[in-house]
Formats: sequence, C-alpha cells, structure tokens
Amino acid sequence: MSPVFGHGRLRLYLLKLLQESPRHGYEVIRLLQDRFLGVYSPSPGTIYPRLARLEEEGLVTHEVVNGKKVFTLTEQGQQELNARGDELADLEQEISESVRDIAREVKEDVRDTVRSLRDELTQMAREVRQGVKQDEQRVKQEQREAWREHKAEWQRQKHEWKRQAHEWRREWKQHWTESFTGHGPSDADDQLGQMLAEFVQEVRQDTAAGRVTEETLATAQDALYDAARRIREALR
Repeated sequence: MSPVFGHGRLRLYLLKLLQESPRHGYEVIRLLQDRFLGVYSPSPGTIYPRLARLEEEGLVTHEVVNGKKVFTLTEQGQQELNARGDELADLEQEISESVRDIAREVKEDVRDTVRSLRDELTQMAREVRQGVKQDEQRVKQEQREAWREHKAEWQRQKHEWKRQAHEWRREWKQHWTESFTGHGPSDADDQLGQMLAEFVQEVRQDTAAGRVTEETLATAQDALYDAARRIREALR
C-alpha cells in the first residue's frame, strides 16, 4: 500500500472517489492506478474488502449493473466526508505532492534510460564501424593472397609453356633432320629452326600486348598442340 494511505486513510479516499461518481470495484482500482501514474496499483484483495466494510457501516450502498456491483455514497457517507474535510484536504495535498515526486522520478528514469540507450547506440555504431573496417582489411588481404596465388600459377604456366615450346622445337628439329637428311643438321633444318624461332618470337610479342588469362592460355595451348600435330603430319 502507498505510504500516503497509512492509518486508514485509504478508507477515507474511497469515500471521496465514490462521492465523485458511483463506481464498481475494478473501476476504483484502475482510477487509483491512473492517479498514481501506475506506480501504486492496489490489488482486489485490498479494495473489495474495504468496500464491503464501508457498506456494512452504512457509508456506501450498491446495486448490480450488468452483473457488477456498483457502489454509491450514502447520506451517512457524505456526512463523514463533511466531518473530515480538513483531513481529506491534507490527504489530497499529500497525494498531489506524491504524484509530483513520482512524475519527477519517472522523468529522471526516462532521462537516464535515454542517456544509457544513446551511449549503447554510440558504442554499437563504433563496434559496427570497427567490424566493417576489419572486414575490409580481411577482404583486401584475401584479394592480395588470391592475386599472389594467381601470379604464381601464371608463372608456373609460363614456365611450362616455355619448356613445352623448347621440347617441341627440339622434336621438330630432330624429326626434320631425320626425314630429309637421315643424319645431322642441314640447311633445311636450320631454316625450320629459324622459322620456329621467329614463330615463338611473334607469339611472345602478341602476348606482351595484352593480359594473358588462364582461358587464353588454355586456348593457345590447344592451338600449339594442333600446330604440332599438323607439322608432324606434314613431315611424314
């Protein structure tokens, strides 16, 4: 129970509420909640027994409306209110002051809550920015690693292509020599070697003009395999 209603003063205030208007028990409870801004919420076990006692004393009476007991102040109840007018005035003054204190505390609580919420949002935003920055750094690091891997693969493919080109040139040179002379190098062999060297130089110049990708490298490799096959067939 609120400290304002100590020493039987709730009984007096119930008479005051019924003087304002006939009310049923639940309505009285809700009205007290509203007047105390929800801080004081009397239970039915507090209100209904007191209304029953006031009725026994002849201070209130009731009638059933839509299945609910609606309590009304009697003439005797009005006389008690008149006799205790000064006490009722002091009680209402205390209630007003109590409500103001409650409102001030609620306002301070709201202010503290808003300040705390603002601090939490600021911290959250800071953490989000830090997280984004870390994600960006991680993505950049992954991109650098991917580029290093791609570069290493390209170097490996380039080395393999050079090795295969050297092997093809050696095989073509040997095959040309065996096919046309049956023994060591000849002018025709030198000519073929020169042609192949010029071919390799031309391919290198063309590839230097643009970026070689894995797709273009695979296409070039297929073309070289096909060229090797055609040369072998022509030399047979």
